[in-house]
Amino acid sequence: MAAKGKQTRTFVCSCFFEDNLYIKKYRMHVSYRNKKTFMETCAKELRLRGCVTDAQFAEVIEEIESEISRRRALGEVSLQRRAMITEEYVPLHEDVYQLQESFLDPQFLDLVSDISSVDCLKKQLQEVEFCHRLLEELEHIEQSSCPKGRPNTMNSYGVLLDEYGFDNGLLTPLREIYLMPLTSVLFPDCGGGCLDSHKAFTVIYSTSHDHDLSCHYDNAEVTLNVCLGYEGFTGGDLYFHGMKDEDEWTRQKLHCQHHLGWGILHRGAHMHGADPLISGTRCNLIMWMRASSVRNKQCPMCGQPPKLVEMYGADDGYRLDKGRELEGAKGNEASQSDPVDRDVDVCRLL
Repeated sequence: MAAKGKQTRTFVCSCFFEDNLYIKKYRMHVSYRNKKTFMETCAKELRLRGCVTDAQFAEVIEEIESEISRRRALGEVSLQRRAMITEEYVPLHEDVYQLQESFLDPQFLDLVSDISSVDCLKKQLQEVEFCHRLLEELEHIEQSSCPKGRPNTMNSYGVLLDEYGFDNGLLTPLREIYLMPLTSVLFPDCGGGCLDSHKAFTVIYSTSHDHDLSCHYDNAEVTLNVCLGYEGFTGGDLYFHGMKDEDEWTRQKLHCQHHLGWGILHRGAHMHGADPLISGTRCNLIMWMRASSVRNKQCPMCGQPPKLVEMYGADDGYRLDKGRELEGAKGNEASQSDPVDRDVDVCRLL
C-alpha cells in the first residue's frame, strides 16, 4: 500500500548531522563535531548522569558516531524500505488509508466548520471505531515481514506512516482540510496557516519498553498528538513546560491526560515529554506539521538560517521554490503577528 509517485527533491538542515543527538541511557541531547570538542563540552554533564569510566565514554562516542552514520544514510535506506513495502505488503483494512468524514467525530467537524463558535478544548478528533481499525492495521504491519522505519532515536517502537502509504489518502487531507482551519487560528505566529508538509509516525509505550519520554521539542512548527489506544492504560500523561527559547522554561508545567480518540495540538517549540506509563500499553499517532515559509528562514532545531543538504528520501519540510530566500531573511508575515494565548489545545478527533 506504499505510495508511488514522482521523486521530488528533499532537503535537511546540516545541523541534522551534528546536533540534537540523543543519548538514551543518559537521557541527554548533545551536539557532536569531533571527539575532542565533545569531551570538552559534554563530559562534565555526562559524569553527573553516571557516565564515569573510559569504557562508558567510549560507548557513548560509538553510539553517537553510529547515529550520525545512520542519519547520513537515512534517505537511501528509507527509499529501499518503500520499494520492498510496495512489492510485499498487503493491507488488512484498505479503507483506513483513505480519509472519510465518518472517521471523524461530529463535534470536531462542527468545530472545523465554525471554529469561532465552538470551544476547541472540549472536542474529540476521531471516532473510536476508526481507532480500533487503524490499530488493527498497525498491528498487521508489525506482524508482517516487511521492513519498518522506526520513528526516531527517542522512540524505539512505532512505525513511519508515509512508508506504508498513509500520507496521500489519509494524513495529507486530514492536515489540509481539517487541521489547518484550526492551526491557522490557534497558531498564526508559527506558520499554522501555511503548513505544507508533515512527518507522521506512531509511538508505542508500555511498562516493558519505552515507558516514558524525556523532555524535548519537535522538528515541527505545529504538532498533532492523537491517542489511538489501547483501552485500559494508566499513567503516561503528556506534560508541557515553556517554549524552548525561554530562559526559565522549566518553571511552569502543564499535564494533559490521554484519552482514546483525543488529539492534542501544540507548537513544535513547546518543551514537552511523557510521564511514566503505570500499566497497559498506549499507541499514539504523531504528526509533525511543517511550514516551509517559516523554516526556510529559520531551522526549528538549530535556530539559524538553514544550511540545506539535499537528501533524497528524507524530507524535513524545506522547499526550494523559485525566488524564495533561504538564509538571512526576516520572518514572514504570519510569524510577526501577535501570538494567541492558547499554547496547547485538546480536541476529540476520532
